[in-house]
Amino acid sequence: MAGAEGPAGRQSELEPVVSLVDVLEEDEELEKEACAVLGGSDSEKCSYSQGSVKRQALYACGTCTPKGEAPAGICLACSYECHGSHKLFELYTKRNFHCDCGNSKFKNLECKLFPDKAKINSGNKYNDNFFGLYCICKRPYPDPDDEIPDEMIQCVVCEDWFHGRHLGAMPPESGDFQEMVCQACMKRCSFLWAYAAQLAVTKVSAEDDGLVLNVDGIGDEEVTKPENGYHHDSPLKEDAPEHAKDAVKAIKAEQTNEPCASSSSESDLQTVFKNQHLNTESQTGCKLQELKAKHFIKKDTATVWPLNWHSKLCTCKDCMKMYGDLDVLFLTDEYDTVLAYENKGKVDQAAGRTDPLMDTLSSMNRVQQVELICEYNDLKTELKDYLKRFADEGTVVKREDIQQFFEEFQSKKRRRVDGMQYYCS
Repeated sequence: MAGAEGPAGRQSELEPVVSLVDVLEEDEELEKEACAVLGGSDSEKCSYSQGSVKRQALYACGTCTPKGEAPAGICLACSYECHGSHKLFELYTKRNFHCDCGNSKFKNLECKLFPDKAKINSGNKYNDNFFGLYCICKRPYPDPDDEIPDEMIQCVVCEDWFHGRHLGAMPPESGDFQEMVCQACMKRCSFLWAYAAQLAVTKVSAEDDGLVLNVDGIGDEEVTKPENGYHHDSPLKEDAPEHAKDAVKAIKAEQTNEPCASSSSESDLQTVFKNQHLNTESQTGCKLQELKAKHFIKKDTATVWPLNWHSKLCTCKDCMKMYGDLDVLFLTDEYDTVLAYENKGKVDQAAGRTDPLMDTLSSMNRVQQVELICEYNDLKTELKDYLKRFADEGTVVKREDIQQFFEEFQSKKRRRVDGMQYYCS
């Protein structure tokens, strides 16, 4: 009937038109993301034989080690082979970790890939992530009760994950930063505040009102920065340097109109104050001491950092000892970063890799291309529904599951082809 709209026409209005190129680009992006996380890890061999792996994809098994038990982490290969049907928590990547699969933390399971393990891996570090809980709010991710859209960001030091709204300060909206150090780790590694003034993506300025100023040379005391840059009520330690005491006396005298016992003016005192620290830096060659000679502040917030900020950290003897005492020596290793791990996975996956689907399409005529597109769409729809069952149950997809899917898919395809009727005109 002229002007009538058939079911196919109505369906085309309801469904967005997606080209094969769009589909391939979307799949390629998802594949790149998976390769970034998994590409640097071995999917067939337990990583335990490699020792404390510098960085690898890790999982925790909620079936074998539920909350209340000792936390444990398993490598990528063991998540497939030994825990395929279990409830797993994806931990993304962790540094310096021995696979725990089958050790004394697993009461009723022996590792199929590497059973000869030590009872305990004393060098491993654990947190609430191993029970599927994240951030200071200790909630799961995704959280079915959280209706606020928020991105989770991993701390480069403790490797916990945090909601953006729980960092004490929202990260830049542009997302133009590489790594984050959480509030707790900034408190523990307070030396980073001296670097934050120069390197952090969101600069922490001593000119900001209401911030906390650390005046190096007064000791470990923190003083609130008023308009003139010093706080006359700040307590000084008994062993504080004389130039620091003179600086505070000068400010007190100016604010109360009393004569100052020191013969130096305030500006002279500040000059002496800074020069003494610059002389200290020139004698020691320490970048950190040079930065501490300048005014910097400490806040109760997380900080975000740009690419390659690790290379700017001082590596003098004293600083390296400090990193060791704080157990953060990895901060000086640019290859420790998640970015370096992801890039390795991408490079390994891309080496010698070709796209068979694009190669096949280029050799087909128009009719064959359309037929292939239809088959591809059917495959994509059925595979998505099939994998959704595993996602809903929280189980791992194993090789035999994929084989079973394609066997069933081919069987359906044969039944469709056999049932077709052909007519000659």
